[in-house]
Amino acid sequence: MPAYNAAKTLETTYKEIPFNIVDEVILVDDASDDNTLDVGRQLGIQHCIRHDVNKGYGGNQKTCYAKALEIGADIVIMVHPDYQYTPKLIPVMAYMIASGIYPAVLASRILGKGALEGGMPLYKYIANRFLTASQNLLIGQKLSEYHTGYRAFSKEVLEGINLTANSDDFIFDNQMLSQIHYAGFRIGEVSCPTKYFDEASSINFKRSSIYGLGVLKVSMMHFLQRIGIGRFKIYEAPKS
Repeated sequence: MPAYNAAKTLETTYKEIPFNIVDEVILVDDASDDNTLDVGRQLGIQHCIRHDVNKGYGGNQKTCYAKALEIGADIVIMVHPDYQYTPKLIPVMAYMIASGIYPAVLASRILGKGALEGGMPLYKYIANRFLTASQNLLIGQKLSEYHTGYRAFSKEVLEGINLTANSDDFIFDNQMLSQIHYAGFRIGEVSCPTKYFDEASSINFKRSSIYGLGVLKVSMMHFLQRIGIGRFKIYEAPKS
């Protein structure tokens, strides 16, 4: 769980985790201004890590995945502790990987009507649809969305892409999916309800616009790399 100022929602999220299949929980607090880390420790979370300085959303995930691989995880699922997504989908996502159907699974807000019914702002929904259509065209895939923060990966996927070459900002998510596609891993999707409320983390219009431009840039990089014109570091094999 990559966390930033999640003290108010962490307990609610944590209590929905299905511990009959989840062995370890990792909480990485990205230098929050609240007591997120204290709440995590009080809940008994096994691995609580705090960044002394804010490293950004991508930097937070790098710590999460590195720690997961360090402790020997076979399947790693990222769910935000702001309770925008329910952990109750973890068994479904994990099974799709454990059974060998897909090595990576996304919980999509767009499959069904979960996004708008859950309160996603209309401008974000429209931007999501436009960006996803552009990405599918440039990357040569057909996902319902690339922008969900609820994701599951096999160990082989995390070890097979160059995560350290990615940005420490929000565009990390998009770079990661581009890398997974480029490396030849298949991505499955499940429908996921979502909730938008005051305590749920969400970037503002300005940051969303910067993110959107970054998405288009990553998609174009993927296209150029795919057709052999470009060569970009994020698609290089990770160092062993």
